[in-house]
Amino acid sequence: MELVVRKNELLRELQLFQGIVERKNTIPILANVLIEAHGDEVRMLATDLEVALRSRCQASVAKAGALTLPAKKLYEIVRALPETDVRIEEDKNGVKVAADRFDSRMQTLPREDFPTLPESTGNGRATLPRAPLKEMVARTQFAITGEDTRYFLNGAKFVLTPKTITLVATDGHRLALVEVQHEVGITQDVGVILPKKTLLELGKLLLEGEGDLQFESGENHLFFEVSGRVLISRMIDGQFPAYERVIPKGNDKVIEFDRERLTSAVRRVALLSNERSRAVRFEIDKGKVEVTSSSSEFGEAREQLAVDYAGPALGISFNAQYVLDFLNVVETDVVSLSLKDEVSQAVMKPVGAEGYDYTYVIMPMRT
Repeated sequence: MELVVRKNELLRELQLFQGIVERKNTIPILANVLIEAHGDEVRMLATDLEVALRSRCQASVAKAGALTLPAKKLYEIVRALPETDVRIEEDKNGVKVAADRFDSRMQTLPREDFPTLPESTGNGRATLPRAPLKEMVARTQFAITGEDTRYFLNGAKFVLTPKTITLVATDGHRLALVEVQHEVGITQDVGVILPKKTLLELGKLLLEGEGDLQFESGENHLFFEVSGRVLISRMIDGQFPAYERVIPKGNDKVIEFDRERLTSAVRRVALLSNERSRAVRFEIDKGKVEVTSSSSEFGEAREQLAVDYAGPALGISFNAQYVLDFLNVVETDVVSLSLKDEVSQAVMKPVGAEGYDYTYVIMPMRT
């Protein structure tokens, strides 16, 4: 194989592979990217057997072929090169990667060792809008657990109906749910669990390029095509919790906050919270909410916020980071907190959000 490719174009694609490739090297080939040169393009593929990414870029191909190279090291080399063309050439001694006056030779692993991945069939495709989907990923992915032994909680539930897109994630302590109204172009509902890593890599892809995303659900795999790149993911097989039942219906005490003011208060007060629990307490009374924290090691802190509230006084404690996670991804000036009592789930929502419905359920803490 022999080809020449622009440094910036190759670098952009290699960067997207860095989160995909297997770092632990239990199977050495999974640390490599498969490079296939043909015609006027070079196609690339990387996988950890759970998630895979296919991508391509323009190239001047003098000799067609396929080979594999270490994805991380190739990326580091290309990133360090001057702004010029990169030459990749295979011979009996390895693979030559060169540019300008720089010359290197890298070890390759047999192309035959690279796993075979399923191809999209194009059947039952759904067209999803890029911008709303990007926001949906950002507003839910932090609520996915990373360590739960219940495998199905290590992902987010993705539900498509002919007219709605829903993404929901929970770690058992909080739940983030976003729904967008959109004509999807399917005739029957789809409900799948996306692995956490898939959602993370999808979020990166949605930041690149433009145009809508094509989604397809296969027998065991999911396909997301965006800007000429295809993200392939295994489905998580399991029964996602019945999230509709978790969302409380009787929360009749509603308080609205200026989002930036609440964010600053929680952030400051949390500095003196217990480092393990990260608990902050909301002491709610007529016309005011006091956000407080205390720890035997550091001391205590409090900050008062003026609010429009005339209901009964009550106090409720939350994990400060859970509150901040929500406040950091909503864009409205005002957010609401609705409560039933001091021990039941609370609900936070952006007030006046346009184009999406966002519900954040958060369990209180016992302090």
